[in-house]
Amino acid sequence: MTTVTEHYENHLAPVYLWMAGGFDAAVARGESEIDAVCPQPSNGCTAVDLGAGFGMHAVPLARRGYSVTAVDSSPTLLEVLQEHIGTLPIRTVKDDLLAFQKHLDAEARLILCMGDTLTHLPEQASVERLFSLVAESLHRDGTFITTFRDYTSPLAGTERFIPVRSDDQRILTCFLEYFPDYVAAHDVLQERMGSAWQLRVGAYRKLRLSPAWVAAALEDRGFTVRIEPGLAGMVRVVAGKRSFPEQRGTDPKSGT
Repeated sequence: MTTVTEHYENHLAPVYLWMAGGFDAAVARGESEIDAVCPQPSNGCTAVDLGAGFGMHAVPLARRGYSVTAVDSSPTLLEVLQEHIGTLPIRTVKDDLLAFQKHLDAEARLILCMGDTLTHLPEQASVERLFSLVAESLHRDGTFITTFRDYTSPLAGTERFIPVRSDDQRILTCFLEYFPDYVAAHDVLQERMGSAWQLRVGAYRKLRLSPAWVAAALEDRGFTVRIEPGLAGMVRVVAGKRSFPEQRGTDPKSGT
């Protein structure tokens, strides 16, 4: 089993845009999510996008006027983002998520860790460390937003085989194997090479984080937390450094 960085760079990054349905389609989905969590335009405030990839959320934030620092460990994905920046105020940074603080010149108004990036950290202690760094790096009125998949209730049988995307040239399926603290995600990629099909399989670990644990860890660091549904079955956690009104009748611990 490879590290997350190795798995993405060698296995997923070359097909990631295809997985997402193309740059424009992915950014449009990111735009809808940013609309839900950051509906107001910014006047040059600083935002940090952790695990930015090719810019699914960084681009919509920059279009709203944020000055975005986009951090990712994959040079391949950051190169794609760089090709689409144009005049947008986005700075790309190739580094580990836990090293983002050294790339900030001032406190951030907004820090994102979207997609399933949070589960890519090596252990729960790393998640807690990230939350501490976020708390230190945010403006007193700042907001941290993260989305992740809840793997705490294991799938069984054939439900562990998850079709990701397929067309006449590629088929990508993910198989989940559950362990006490993590799930092993096996990405099975079949690609057509002329008249034959080539099979490539890679696996990496994803943490099993419960929404209640994430909320409690953020609250321990002084955040007010709201849990709500995210895109594509993910959990979305919105954490503010000051109190904000409850929305959608959600409860910080249960999400109901």
